[in-house]
Amino acid sequence: MIHSGKKPYQCDLCGKAFISNIVLRRHVRIHTGETPYRCRQCEKGFSDNSNLRKHMKNIHSEEIDKTFSEKEYLQFHQRIHTGVKPYQCLQCDKAFSDQSGLIYHMRVHTEERPYECSQCDKSFRVKASLVTHIRVHTGERPYECHYCDKSFIKSRNLKIHLMGHTGERPFICRICEKSFFSNVGLTRHMRNHDKIKQYQCTQCDKAFSLKGNLTNHMRIHTEERPIKCSHCGKGFLRNKDLMSHIRIHTGEKPYQCSHCNKAFTQRTNLKSHMIIHTGETPYQCSWCDKTFLHKKSLINHMTFHTGARPHRCSHCDKTFLYSGKLKWHMKIHTGGHKSYQCSQCNKAFSDIWNLIRHTKIHTGEKPYQCHQCDKAFTQNSALKRHMGTHSGEKPYQCGQCDKSFSQNGHLKSHMTIHTGERPHQCSQCDKAFSRNSILKKHMKTHIRQIPNSHNLKNENVENIIDESRICLITKEEQMDCTNGGTGDLIKQIN
Repeated sequence: MIHSGKKPYQCDLCGKAFISNIVLRRHVRIHTGETPYRCRQCEKGFSDNSNLRKHMKNIHSEEIDKTFSEKEYLQFHQRIHTGVKPYQCLQCDKAFSDQSGLIYHMRVHTEERPYECSQCDKSFRVKASLVTHIRVHTGERPYECHYCDKSFIKSRNLKIHLMGHTGERPFICRICEKSFFSNVGLTRHMRNHDKIKQYQCTQCDKAFSLKGNLTNHMRIHTEERPIKCSHCGKGFLRNKDLMSHIRIHTGEKPYQCSHCNKAFTQRTNLKSHMIIHTGETPYQCSWCDKTFLHKKSLINHMTFHTGARPHRCSHCDKTFLYSGKLKWHMKIHTGGHKSYQCSQCNKAFSDIWNLIRHTKIHTGEKPYQCHQCDKAFTQNSALKRHMGTHSGEKPYQCGQCDKSFSQNGHLKSHMTIHTGERPHQCSQCDKAFSRNSILKKHMKTHIRQIPNSHNLKNENVENIIDESRICLITKEEQMDCTNGGTGDLIKQIN
């Protein structure tokens, strides 16, 4: 009967058919709600013994001897120990211990996906995969953690999550003894030792061990951001980046500090925050004895020893520490394709996120509010900078002296004291300054020297202001300036 594929035992309630009466009886419990297998520690009931065993192991950390109500079940189970796999695929060398495994496998060859989602276009080879997928639409998360309030769509995800509480990492690398929560994590790690990187990028020299990693990498070259935020339209490379971003809109902060009431949207931010309580500075410079709270601070510090700025501009030979900084700098030369235009002032932007951020100037919207005071901000980055005034946190440490700063920009300005660098140059004379604010004050001395604004050409005024990055003025504003004299222009700069 097993080999013939016949299923003579049919459920009277839903019409589903089964190979044996045992499987039918277990199925009927879904309809009746019968839970004959009870946990002796918490009285929770289960429809079959295997679920009770999983519960005992995952929740109570207790193994129980496996027993079977029928000899047929015992024989089936013993194949796990003997390794007997009587069901072989005729198209490849794979073999299976039970017929259902072979049936599911054959769909890989036939590309059959009989289980279709009624809410989207997705289809699946296995019904269990469809059931799991449906929870994405319904929001159902049936697997709950008894340590915290988290719940999960898949039992596997709960199992991995529970290891975070228990500290269990059962999958150990045989080469370096690094341990992992799951076998998938170990398999990915092993590729680092084997150095099998069969997926090569056609645009650069990078290669990857996983095809999915290559797909994500290619989006760097194509600038594709296929995963869009439904709230603001911002695009992302990966789904997990979108999930982190959505918390900005929802206000969800699932990662809470156990020492204080501070909560964070991302686990990495919590880890960085925890160092404030422990006093730990885990990142040590290999050239000197200095240690740092954050890896980024160490990388910035190392450049003073190595002088390395590996990312060079092909147009002007300017070098940068990070590839992202070079990418933004290149827009100065290329002009960038500014296809996103503001409907209120005609200003254009190269990406939709900058346009959305700009429109808040017109609407006055300030969605990012400080929970410690009444201040609100148009950007999340501005709120983060502001929060430093409450926490007193100063993560940006100078590598030359003991000073530390709440903002990276303040550290950069401070570093010019040590380096003697004067990056802000006056376009009207040879003077240069360490800070843009000092340059702005200096530019006023040139404007005051203008004898008669009526004789000043419009393009000269624009050059003085635009090149020194004091402000940008429109043609109409230039006409007002020439009609009203230098006083109006100075007011505009102030």
